[in-house]
Amino acid sequence: MAMATDSDVIVIGAGPVGLLLAAELKLGGVHPVVVERLAEPTQETKARGIGALATEALWRRGLGPRLAEAHPGGTRDLVRDHGSTLGHFANIHKLVPDGDRHGTQIWQPALERVLTEHAETLGVPILRGYEVVGLEPDPAAVIVVAKTPQGERRLRAPYVVGCDGGRSTVRKLAGFGFPGTPALLRTIAGRVRFVGEVPAAGRYEAGEFIRGGGMAGVTEPASGAAPDGPVTAGELAAGIRRVTGAEVRVEELHDGRRFSDQARQADTYRSGRVLLAGDAAHVHAPSGGQGLNLGLIDAVNLGWKLAAVLRGSAPETLLDTYTRERHPAGEAVLSNTRAQSALLAPGSHVDALREIVAELMDIPAVNRYFTDLLSGVYQRYEFPYPTEDPVGRHCPDLELVDEQGRVSRPHEHMRSGGGLLLLTPGTRHLAAYAAGRVAIVTVTNAFMNMDALLLRPDGVVAWASGNPGSLGTALDTWLPTRATSVRLG
Repeated sequence: MAMATDSDVIVIGAGPVGLLLAAELKLGGVHPVVVERLAEPTQETKARGIGALATEALWRRGLGPRLAEAHPGGTRDLVRDHGSTLGHFANIHKLVPDGDRHGTQIWQPALERVLTEHAETLGVPILRGYEVVGLEPDPAAVIVVAKTPQGERRLRAPYVVGCDGGRSTVRKLAGFGFPGTPALLRTIAGRVRFVGEVPAAGRYEAGEFIRGGGMAGVTEPASGAAPDGPVTAGELAAGIRRVTGAEVRVEELHDGRRFSDQARQADTYRSGRVLLAGDAAHVHAPSGGQGLNLGLIDAVNLGWKLAAVLRGSAPETLLDTYTRERHPAGEAVLSNTRAQSALLAPGSHVDALREIVAELMDIPAVNRYFTDLLSGVYQRYEFPYPTEDPVGRHCPDLELVDEQGRVSRPHEHMRSGGGLLLLTPGTRHLAAYAAGRVAIVTVTNAFMNMDALLLRPDGVVAWASGNPGSLGTALDTWLPTRATSVRLG
């Protein structure tokens, strides 16, 4: 049995979250390896897009043109399947997209191809056909035991990150708690060709019949043990009969899927040398399409921190901020998807509540509230030093104008995976304190009503002029160096 010891981090799972995390680690100067159970990437269309925060994160790594290329086709598919580009809360399709901070319509298989190429271009090895069956402790590392077509392999690294989905083997083997709420509703759906008459889509006394753009499915109250295995044409026809009372003939069924709205979250995202990200850390209903966005931001939050610890340029306590920041973000998504499930349950009382919520969505401020809730753009991290807005929030991709009149965006200065200090001429003197730690750009226009901003590698505002915390404190907290740094008042 071979023992591989030439990696710093073993990332379990080659879905979007694992691929992005591995790329972030590589940009941070360490050597990850990705281990994936499947021999080939899946073509399941689990998600159809990513939100504003994930879109901005991928632009910061130079992947914007690939997203822009995919977006028009993804938008056409969205209109085909849902009838418009409006977002929804509990299938009430009234949410107006944010024109300033918008997501990307891209099917998950296409996104995985983009992220695979990104990781491989950076030199990240991806080992496919490796099924993890064991984790063994080691004084200074973790040993991953995997079954492969060539026999058992043992891989050793200082850290392991489980990005292996809602049924995470890593989470179970490492003994993470996974509390939450059981399923209230279950859904089966797929691309369907019917023969003969089909009932109208909509809410019924026993559930909801969903149909549009070749897709069809049913949502019903959860009861009994959750079924497993592929969705069959007969199963879908029986579900439609239970919900609508109509007999239908399903001639063909493709891309079948099943999911529930159980909502669970790991009690911590780190246990010693084992960490979790993405669905391995949190599962919830797909309502509002938030899961992929949530997981990708887990990856960009963790990647630079874990790389800094492994490089020895930051203390191990930096990893404590991963759970501290991302666990509340996961809680927020679990909370709003539970609320959506309550509005999706069948019954006259829920129908009445949905009518009121739909009317409230016609109020512009309420509409914007729901849009912002689902995007997460206004979530704010709590920092270990005094802060005020906008510190702790993900910075939008601002327009920057330099002294020669050239226009750029923050993402253009962050492709190497480091932080960024934005200064105006009046705050140019601060550059001396950040030299060698972050990229520094001087511009003529103020941003977010501030004359200076420090961005962490994940795009989060770490310090802003006029805040109670100092630039020196922010640099020492997030981007420390081995040398003694100067603290500014």
